[in-house]
Amino acid sequence: MKPRHVALAVLVATIWGVNFVVIKVGLRDFPPLLFSALRFLAAAVPAIFFVGPPRVAWRWVLAVALFLGVAKFGLLFIGMDAGMPAGLSSLVLQSQVFFTILFAAVVLRERPRPAQLAGMAVAAAGVVLIAVDYGVGSPISALLLVIAAAAAWGVSNVVTRYAQPPDALSFIVWVSAVAALPLFALSLLVEGPAADLAALRGMDVGNVAAIGFIAWVSTLLGFGLWGFLLREHDAGAVVPFALLVPVAGMLSGWLLLDEPLTPVRLAGAALIVAGMAAATVIRARQPAPVDQPVPVS
Repeated sequence: MKPRHVALAVLVATIWGVNFVVIKVGLRDFPPLLFSALRFLAAAVPAIFFVGPPRVAWRWVLAVALFLGVAKFGLLFIGMDAGMPAGLSSLVLQSQVFFTILFAAVVLRERPRPAQLAGMAVAAAGVVLIAVDYGVGSPISALLLVIAAAAAWGVSNVVTRYAQPPDALSFIVWVSAVAALPLFALSLLVEGPAADLAALRGMDVGNVAAIGFIAWVSTLLGFGLWGFLLREHDAGAVVPFALLVPVAGMLSGWLLLDEPLTPVRLAGAALIVAGMAAATVIRARQPAPVDQPVPVS
């Protein structure tokens, strides 16, 4: 890769890592489902008027919107609102790598290789280690919600691989538009119109900036740059940069939010990154870069 493209890959990974800190800050003022809905609304409008149609069957747009937009991000935001730190969320969420491999084996009959299975076992051991340490002083339910979000992401990755959208940016814009509607409905049902109205009335410049960063910088800019890199280079050269996302997430959480990095959590992080590296690099050697899951955050 050219140095400029390496810099772009590192920039995208950094943006996606810092994004978890922005989410954590935004959740101080918004109910989680409402915040997620606003994120997708901002990602869809006005971009939807400048991109073409998704160029795939609408059932795939709907499926990805439900699993990625509603399930993954709904569970992630709820888990982080319940106490899951930004840095750990960025790390644990990347367990989507082995969920994707498992679901692809069942649905697409893609048999995982022994090295992939070994990597998945190592990463799972890291998650268990973090769960034990995290559960000592925090509700384990928050961690389980983020793990469930990773599983939902794995499902959406398999759907995306099956759909193979030719234009990744327009696809995610339309997915965002479809996802916003059920998220607003769920927010009204679960969080209540009073809480939603109070949050909307209290919006300030900082809240708008948080939504703008998550929607435009993390989603549209990040997704667009990642898609550009996958078009210019083999997936094997690009996908491993996604392993920098949890590194950036944990460092930014530590620097900006004072989130503790205990020795046990660092050991668990090392196991997860090592396991994901084994699984991701092997998968990235396969030839169809359009099929690679993009770590949208």
